[in-house]
Amino acid sequence: MIREIVEREDVLPRAPVDVAWPSTVREASGAYVHPTALVEAERIGTGTRVWAFTHVSSGVVIGDNCNIGSHCYVEAGVSIGDSVTVKNGNFIWAGVTIRDGAFVGPQVVFTNDLHPRSPRLAQASPRYSSDEWLSPTLVEEGVSIGGGAVILAGVTLNRFCMVAAGAVVTKSVPAHALVMGVPASMAGWVCSCGTRLKFEGDGKNASCEQCFREFESLGGELRQRGAGIQTL
Repeated sequence: MIREIVEREDVLPRAPVDVAWPSTVREASGAYVHPTALVEAERIGTGTRVWAFTHVSSGVVIGDNCNIGSHCYVEAGVSIGDSVTVKNGNFIWAGVTIRDGAFVGPQVVFTNDLHPRSPRLAQASPRYSSDEWLSPTLVEEGVSIGGGAVILAGVTLNRFCMVAAGAVVTKSVPAHALVMGVPASMAGWVCSCGTRLKFEGDGKNASCEQCFREFESLGGELRQRGAGIQTL
């Protein structure tokens, strides 16, 4: 029986389904949408792929060369830049902005309300008469978020930081910082390429063993000194 199911899946059509695309987007975009995905967004970039059973709502903007995995939901008001990877099982809510080159591991939990109640609860409904309750979250360029991490609403994950799997992020994370744990706390620094940095004896200077970029720690921040073998 399992073999029969696999063989049947192999012959399923892989072309996008017209009804899942507004016609203006379909004509203007070089994106791929799996037949079981529902894409209502008006802007999906060239080279972007949206996989099975994913729903991208109207009002979402997704850039070029992205990969949006299976079983995801992207709510209206989300903005995703170029070359972003969103793995399977992510729900990305209004107010979340993900910039170029970011990586979102499987089943990351985003939030957008610091004091959530049901808008249908009589005592809370006045609060939801406007969008003032919304606490925006910013995921900057090159950030990596490990699987199962929880990102509290209103934080900024600064450029090239890395959030470990299962971490609970309750405050903003500095650029290039590695954070882990519950609640997440500093555990080191990472290069733009993702390699964990090892500091010299003075604890202020580091060179990436992978790409040879050089960094220095100044006032609790990490700054690049040289371009290494690639530009930052």
